[in-house]
Amino acid sequence: MRVRRLLPGLVVAVAAVLAAPTPRAQSPAAPRLRLYRAPPVTLPGRIDSNNPLVWHQDGSAWVLSALTSWGGVPEISRGPRVDQLRLEGRVAFTSHPGHGVWFEAVVPDAGGRWYGFYHHERPADDCGRPDRQLPRIGLARSADAGRTWTDLGIVLDAPAGGAACDSANRFTLGGIGDVSAVLDRDQRFVYLYASHYGRQPAGQGVVAARLAWADRDSPAGRVDVWVDGAWLPPRDTSGGASAPQWDYPAGTSLWPPSRPFHDGRPDADLFWGPAIHWNTYLERYVMLLNRAGDEQYDQDGIYVSYAPTLDQPRAWTTPARIVDGGEWYPQAVGLDPGSGTDRQAGEWARLFVTGRSSLLLRFER
Repeated sequence: MRVRRLLPGLVVAVAAVLAAPTPRAQSPAAPRLRLYRAPPVTLPGRIDSNNPLVWHQDGSAWVLSALTSWGGVPEISRGPRVDQLRLEGRVAFTSHPGHGVWFEAVVPDAGGRWYGFYHHERPADDCGRPDRQLPRIGLARSADAGRTWTDLGIVLDAPAGGAACDSANRFTLGGIGDVSAVLDRDQRFVYLYASHYGRQPAGQGVVAARLAWADRDSPAGRVDVWVDGAWLPPRDTSGGASAPQWDYPAGTSLWPPSRPFHDGRPDADLFWGPAIHWNTYLERYVMLLNRAGDEQYDQDGIYVSYAPTLDQPRAWTTPARIVDGGEWYPQAVGLDPGSGTDRQAGEWARLFVTGRSSLLLRFER
């Protein structure tokens, strides 16, 4: 879901336990989160998605890069730290998947290659509504610190036949996108937590999938989807007569919506757009989320959830609200030079929302 709608004033709150559509037990030792005003920082470029950041060494200097995307066109900025980035311009592709590409997560490997997971939008032509979208998730690789990308193909899609062609939603009629990708601590799997917008209410919201890190250069058909506690692979429906056609299972929503999309009502209530980082201070994973208040994604607020591991999606705590209203695409960005990114932070981090930050996050054990 791409078109931004600006909402008035942020109201800052302390992240305590608030009600969510599917309550689950909160540990007495659940972290707390406080927000503090800070000098504003804005990432360069136009922004309409999550924004991955990567450190790399250029000679003896550490350089921070940020990928930002607007209208399906990614750009890259670089600098010595997050408040000193300069826009270099559009990235290049040796092969392009067509339509729009929004890079939303980058995972570098030990050899210096970057693996970028992208939100890929295709028009809902199958519904006869090309003005609406059916997103899916792809993977690309860069060997030159994000300047040039080679497409590795689509790695995750919604189940076949899951579009809500008669929906009143003005952005999406189904599909899966708005992804966060995190490599686990053992570097065995990269976990994808994404937003599923399909017709069936039980599957809407945040779902989980994973790709074996060893399969990152040949990822097609290798992503398993979390379904009711099991990691299930896609089916090849081509019958062996052509290139594989992968049909992915419907993932289980971490927090099924109390009021779904596509049901003919203007109101809605579901979480979407996860942004996950490993918090070195808490020694837990932290997920920031949007919460849609109606069919058009008007923002109820920004929420936080915690988990000790990525491979057990039920371990995530009930999301707690930290900001009332606001904009889309919240991300925590770590402050430590050489390591602080959207994938890793410590006790203190910056809260970026649609590429702008005027708040610091302080995590408390």
